[in-house]
Amino acid sequence: MREKRNWTPVWKIVAIGAILGSQAGLSHAQSSVTLYGVVDGGLLYTSRTLNPATGGSAGHQFSFIDGGSAGSRFGLKGTEDLGGGIKAIFALESGIDLANGGFGNSNGNFFGRQAWVGLTGGFGTVQAGLQYSPFVLSIIDTDARNVSYFGSGGVIYVGSVLSTGLFNPNAVTYTSPVIAGLQGSVMWALGGEAGDFQAGRQYAARLKYTLGGLTVDAALYDGNAGGTAASIPVPSTVEFTGRTIGGAYEFGKLTLKASFVNYKVAGSFDNRVYSGGFSYLVTPGLNADAGVWYTSDGNDTANHSILAVVGTEYFLSKATDIYAQVGFVNNHGKMNTGLSLNGALYGPAGSTTGVNIGIRHSF
Repeated sequence: MREKRNWTPVWKIVAIGAILGSQAGLSHAQSSVTLYGVVDGGLLYTSRTLNPATGGSAGHQFSFIDGGSAGSRFGLKGTEDLGGGIKAIFALESGIDLANGGFGNSNGNFFGRQAWVGLTGGFGTVQAGLQYSPFVLSIIDTDARNVSYFGSGGVIYVGSVLSTGLFNPNAVTYTSPVIAGLQGSVMWALGGEAGDFQAGRQYAARLKYTLGGLTVDAALYDGNAGGTAASIPVPSTVEFTGRTIGGAYEFGKLTLKASFVNYKVAGSFDNRVYSGGFSYLVTPGLNADAGVWYTSDGNDTANHSILAVVGTEYFLSKATDIYAQVGFVNNHGKMNTGLSLNGALYGPAGSTTGVNIGIRHSF
């Protein structure tokens, strides 16, 4: 009598193999999505404010503002391991006005701070979409007070060119890996206007060198007016060229920074900003910093200003801190440097003093 055998049909073997193979692939293609954000609000007092109609002072002000230290925002960022050392990455970030719950600290759109997708690996990083320019990132890294929204180079930047170069639409960037301490970045943003390739065209480049506690950072920017970015709620196509070089040195609890930035706006001013300052970690929970920014118009040196600020922040936890900042600005000629990105972006001629206290929570 022939022995009876239990044979598994071929199609079942193929199906089981396919399922196991797909599961093995999924174990390599791990992905994650992170929700993050900043909520920052406080009180602002300035001894004088700018009257836009007359250019003079409209008197003192006392108000609640969003973002005395950093602009409120929330966002999503994600990564997927594609294997072979390559990852897919993305970021979607929206600015918030904590004072009224509307859009703020952005170009006025829902995801008006960042909206990009890219790839990263041993070759470097490529990103496509709305993003910061290498020029802005260089300024952030070398600013004496890390572009605090009150009393920093960030106030001078936005006061000079608004969000141009800060939130760049239609942009493609490439950032190289770090090689012998050197890292380079380039950006090219398309204007998006049919029949006019140069309208709204923007490009930027950056070179950064790090050796131990020393960092040297240089960048340039060139942008044209027009293009589709001109129709964004907060237009980002002020025609200007920008140049910056700066450095930082960190040893122990003390960090020193100095930089030079040039904003040359077509048919208008040629602002040259010289700055320096320090940050000192007094205790693990208490940090103090200070900075000075001198701005002069290369087209007319009678237009100049000096901004000086000291600040301190106390960390209640890893995510929450309270801060206090005191600033002084003196404007000459047509210069109108302000004290705060939100609430006092521009200031009148003469001297103005301001104080900002607030609380910031990061998640």
